[in-house]
Amino acid sequence: MLNYVCPANFEVHADRGGPVYINGKQAKLKKFNDSYFEASRPGITVSLSINPDKSLSVSYTGTKRAHGICTVASSG
Repeated sequence: MLNYVCPANFEVHADRGGPVYINGKQAKLKKFNDSYFEASRPGITVSLSINPDKSLSVSYTGTKRAHGICTVASSG
């Protein structure tokens, strides 16, 4: 389960094994390998990286070169 807040005033949420949501709307998920995924909605792409210690790194890229690191709102 993950809940992240990103600097562009949006939230990313997913339950274990379930879809990823960006601001409550289901995102299209693309798996690149077992450690890297991208979830996207029109105008925004969220990058999800699983680190060697099993922690997550979450960042985003948006329109007009917007980008940043998302922070944990809560996790379980």
